[in-house]
Amino acid sequence: METVEKVKWMQLPRDVLIGHDVLREISTICKHLVVGKRAIIVTGIHTRKIAGEMVREILADAGYEANLIEVSGINGENIGSVKKLAAEGKSEFVLGVGGGSIIDTGKIAAFGLHIPFISVPTIASHDGIASPRASIKDEDKDQGSPVSIQTHAPLAVVADTKIICSAPYRFTAAGCGDIIANYTAVRDWQLAHRLRNVEYSSYAAALSEMTANMIMENAREIRKRDEQSAWTVVKALVSSGVAISIAGSSAPASGSEHKFSHALDLLAERPALHGEQCGVGTIMMTHLYGENWQSIRDVLKEIGAPTTAKELGIKDEQIIEALTYAHKINLQRYTILGDSGLTYEAAERLATVTNVIE
Repeated sequence: METVEKVKWMQLPRDVLIGHDVLREISTICKHLVVGKRAIIVTGIHTRKIAGEMVREILADAGYEANLIEVSGINGENIGSVKKLAAEGKSEFVLGVGGGSIIDTGKIAAFGLHIPFISVPTIASHDGIASPRASIKDEDKDQGSPVSIQTHAPLAVVADTKIICSAPYRFTAAGCGDIIANYTAVRDWQLAHRLRNVEYSSYAAALSEMTANMIMENAREIRKRDEQSAWTVVKALVSSGVAISIAGSSAPASGSEHKFSHALDLLAERPALHGEQCGVGTIMMTHLYGENWQSIRDVLKEIGAPTTAKELGIKDEQIIEALTYAHKINLQRYTILGDSGLTYEAAERLATVTNVIE
């Protein structure tokens, strides 16, 4: 009998709690996970008032010692501050209460400290709420372009749809764009598997596409902007994060459309939200694959997400420039953009034919 030596190690959240007023169950979750009694809560200026203080009070009432730290964004200095405070307080676990940059800050700090992390999103803007990856700018490469780094998956995700629903709808629409991007991300992953023999998981790819289908099929319901909409989007974001865990990389949820978004982050004076840019990128990359880009555009319109440079608040010229630069982002990730990228003329034609620019 032939010996199979292949090994696969996957990290998945142990507990996922989504629903109305579930933030009040945070101490129950912590008790169930047996994470210790000393916590550090990473939050932001606005999210501190929205949920950070509430989490600290709930934990304190349950007998936990919880220190709270407020950060303004994700960078090495803020991550260092979290790690320092956690070390001083001998924290046994970290909670990230806020949006994407807050959660990624807590996730990276917890990974560096070798302690558990609990994700408490206050908006539904991207799939980092449940994934074992975090995005941070690499100041030494690509002019400080964002890079995705390996961390541990959150031990738990506690997503209160009452809080998420009360956030500006723009964030939820952006989350939809980030999930719909899974379509072209999977195409790129399959292409890299065929041309570069990149490791590929059909299970992770199927799950990733299923989450995108979930948004496509529920676009009209999501547009109602109610708590059920928030529930649907959060469920899809968690599933997308799980697909990343299964794959062992961000490949099922991040491809050429994410490269385009990261290029815009570098080139635009005022970039739009990550998921908004990814949605527009997905329209164009779907066209490159010769597939039905109009369906992607129509769903994004139905949801209320941007589909043009004007709606993104970004100049046409910067869209073209980002398309020609995108292949230089994350060189390890092979996509339909190839090694050479698009010429200026091809980029201009792509953006024009998909109605992204006028």
